[in-house]
Amino acid sequence: MARAGPSGPNSPSGPNSPASPASPGGPAGQATGTAEDQRPAFYAARSGGLRDWWTLLHPPYTAWHLSYVVIGAALAPTVGLGSLLATLAAFFLAVGIAAHALDEVQGRPLRTGIPSPVLVGAAVAGLAGALGLGIIGVLRIGWILIPFMVAGPVLVVAYNAELFGGLVHTDLGFAAAWGAFPVLTSYVAQAGRLALAPLLAAGAALALSAAQRRLSSPARTLRRKAVGVNGQVTLADGTVTELDRAVLLAPLEQALRAMSWGLVLLAAAAAIARLG
Repeated sequence: MARAGPSGPNSPSGPNSPASPASPGGPAGQATGTAEDQRPAFYAARSGGLRDWWTLLHPPYTAWHLSYVVIGAALAPTVGLGSLLATLAAFFLAVGIAAHALDEVQGRPLRTGIPSPVLVGAAVAGLAGALGLGIIGVLRIGWILIPFMVAGPVLVVAYNAELFGGLVHTDLGFAAAWGAFPVLTSYVAQAGRLALAPLLAAGAALALSAAQRRLSSPARTLRRKAVGVNGQVTLADGTVTELDRAVLLAPLEQALRAMSWGLVLLAAAAAIARLG
């Protein structure tokens, strides 16, 4: 059985601890201190300058999220390129920038060197930009877009601040806010109404985002909290496989990479089919 080592303020995770990720070596299954081990996410770039902003954007997850926007729009009877680009920009500002900046302010999970005031400013600017685009959309589409325009910033703040008793900051809350919501919003921004097709697509996005969460949560724990991994798998033929952080991370992060690319390509195909 594999087990993640202890973490927290009282865990033996100092720089000289044999189980510390900063340790240059140690027994099998412990962190080796390589650059790969030190990265807080598989997509994280080396720390410093513009690379920190790249890491902050969570590129594969932001692209995954924006794919739902394209898919929702592609289901509409008619697709306007201008409306699609505006919706993409709004979600990029609200989630790609604002939500991720707020997340980084709290605890520095990505270990960027971006100053906290800059992160807060980016979050405010991102939400303001998304709201501005939402107002333009309301003027063009009508009142039906108002609930979506209001819900977007509320979901961003509620998720990161764990408002409403942490209701949004759960697997289901994440899947609804980052998966189902963009599909429905994008469809309404095109069609001015809801229909069965986008509701079914929202259900699919909900399920896919729930799967994303189930894969990314243990991967984050291994990269950001675990100070050691020990264990082995013994097969029926007697083959023994030693478990370490890399072995446990590989299937999780390879699946996340494949799913993010799959959604992006599906969204691109849908956009080409409707706009080409």
